[in-house]
Amino acid sequence: MKTIYLDNNATTRTDDEVLDAMRPYFSDLYGNPSSMHAFGGQVAHAVARAREQVAALIHCSPSEIFFTSCGTESDNTAIHSTLEAYPERRHIVTTRVEHPAVRVTCRHFQSRHGYRLSELPVDSQGRLSLDLLEQTVDDDTAIVSIMHANNETGVVFPIERIAQIVKSHGGVFHTDAVQTAGKIPIDLRRTPIDLMSISGHKIHAPKGIGVLYVRHGTHLPPFIMGGHQEQGKRAGTENVPHIVGLGKACELALRHLDEENTRVRALRDRLREGLMARCMDPYINGDPDSCLPNTLNISFEFVEGEAILLHMDAFGIAASSGSACTSGALEPSHVLRAMGVPFTRAHGSIRFSLSRYTTQDEIDYVIEKTPPIIEKLRRMSPFGRKPEMSTKT
Repeated sequence: MKTIYLDNNATTRTDDEVLDAMRPYFSDLYGNPSSMHAFGGQVAHAVARAREQVAALIHCSPSEIFFTSCGTESDNTAIHSTLEAYPERRHIVTTRVEHPAVRVTCRHFQSRHGYRLSELPVDSQGRLSLDLLEQTVDDDTAIVSIMHANNETGVVFPIERIAQIVKSHGGVFHTDAVQTAGKIPIDLRRTPIDLMSISGHKIHAPKGIGVLYVRHGTHLPPFIMGGHQEQGKRAGTENVPHIVGLGKACELALRHLDEENTRVRALRDRLREGLMARCMDPYINGDPDSCLPNTLNISFEFVEGEAILLHMDAFGIAASSGSACTSGALEPSHVLRAMGVPFTRAHGSIRFSLSRYTTQDEIDYVIEKTPPIIEKLRRMSPFGRKPEMSTKT
């Protein structure tokens, strides 16, 4: 059975052009880029080229790009190293809807090292209050870490204004841009962001490669110590094939950026409108006016998200649940809880995330198969009401 893959916020298919770019560096061009001989030098040139390709996607200097193993490492490095750089500042600011790579790290420094931690709330549509942020950041704030867009709802935060607020207090601003790089335009020449995290496998590069952008002038001690690699900020021999693959993926992402915001967005809207019109009691989670072009988070009341996914899987449809339910612990997503989504709705949330490989035929197939699944599960639910068509948002 062909898989209709709509879980691209979790990971993406590696582009064929990316694989082709990587292959020589597994076999023919296997030299160490730190070696002095010409065989290693040609590999070092490929790493430098990849750095330029990443920088072109987010409009910064190649010397501001540092390769890591993933977005989580980039997030951890940004927070750990900033707190080490400014030991006199004892305040951390983040939000209640961050990815665990940021959320857990910030809570670690609160519980283990006595930092004051402020987790900013969001409203019912997942939006952040800039007034509250301005009231919260003070001269003791070492770092503010706020994601560019939420991985579950797709809600995009106004990071340009956030950065300005943080810099007015002399703090460091870090943003997790794992979900936005390659999907919406990013121009780091126009906003005072200090640190930014990117993950390769979200933009059709392989798993195991990421980026930390460090603005010129930002004091960031090394997180991994040893050799001179990555300007002394991350020791260890470079993962050359994956770095080359990420560079190619960024080049392709820049080429397809308009398509992400036109064709892919139109398919996402088609899916949303189709499900809203045909399913029982659907609710959109997040702000539809400020959302990633590929993401739809929708809840179906009185139905379990995991049950929906199992039934979809039988038809070859791969999506993800907005709830983090595990056996014996039915806890809904911390993002939806922070938004105040009712329990009966939060457990029935599904996230669809598209890519440039998604087709209209696939979207129409999902629109056809999903309503009967929801109706069947609603009839089985002891809490379900009589089936009613709805267009709630």
